[in-house]
Amino acid sequence: MKAAHGSPTVSDHAGGHNTLTGIMLKIVSVAVFVGMQTCIKAAGTVPAGQIVFFRSFFAIFPIIAFLTFKGKLGTAFTTKHPLNHIARGLVGVGAMGLGFFALTRLPLPEAITLNYAQPLLVVVFSSIFLGETIRVYRWSAVAVGLIGVLIISWPELTLLSSDQALDDQEVLGVIAALVAAAISAVAMLLVRNLVQSERTATIVLWFSVTASVMSLLSLPFGWRMLTPLQAALLVAAGFCGGLGQILMTAAYRHAEASVVAPFEYSSMILGLVVGYLVFGDVATVHMLVGGLIVVAAGIFIIWRERQLGLERTRTRKASLPEG
Repeated sequence: MKAAHGSPTVSDHAGGHNTLTGIMLKIVSVAVFVGMQTCIKAAGTVPAGQIVFFRSFFAIFPIIAFLTFKGKLGTAFTTKHPLNHIARGLVGVGAMGLGFFALTRLPLPEAITLNYAQPLLVVVFSSIFLGETIRVYRWSAVAVGLIGVLIISWPELTLLSSDQALDDQEVLGVIAALVAAAISAVAMLLVRNLVQSERTATIVLWFSVTASVMSLLSLPFGWRMLTPLQAALLVAAGFCGGLGQILMTAAYRHAEASVVAPFEYSSMILGLVVGYLVFGDVATVHMLVGGLIVVAAGIFIIWRERQLGLERTRTRKASLPEG
């Protein structure tokens, strides 16, 4: 449910570039986010808006504690673009809610892997909405990746043409996961715009607060009375979300994004292990084959972005006047 994740700004990379530390922090952040997803799934079929509230509100506490420790709390909420943050929050809440709906109705590995459609769709939407030039290599990777998504989804989507009930929960889960990935891609474009002028701490804090407020609007539509265990699991999910955000941001301070980003896909392995041990979810052939295709496409896109970044750097250096 990566719609809630802020991207580091250029200035956030000012710290020591210790690549190994960055990679380790990224892997730990992935593990914490999988822990968050595990808590949400273990809580059962709680209404999505209620889950979003717990995930957003209780994430604020570790974020505030971290900002206080760093001495940045006083200015973290200051912004000249409140409407941009609210728009990002509105879109992010939609993605998060649909993602959590999918998570409570699909096997854990499948819910995690379908979310990998998001970076593929970011490429598509960057071309459509931002006019970015996308060359044949990345378009090919997107096409291959989306074939992988189709392979993962195929067993559930074929139920739509079968004699089984159309309200099958896994069918709804797959549809929700794919729509969440699309909305999440839009949220990432909004974050890209925000990082040009806003600090990561400001983006993260504004999102957590706005998401908490917006999710309260779902209260009249049927929140449930939670058992003590469900409440504890959702509070833990919120804390994990905040802690994961802090760790992920720290990872990007220690190493370049192109080095750290591929380790996001370690969540597939963790999802397989946790899904089997905790929920008894056994990965299907469709999920494994499709998942590997999507991961390969995602890693290729990251690699291609790095190559293009190096080319742009060389071009800028070559255009500078000598002396």
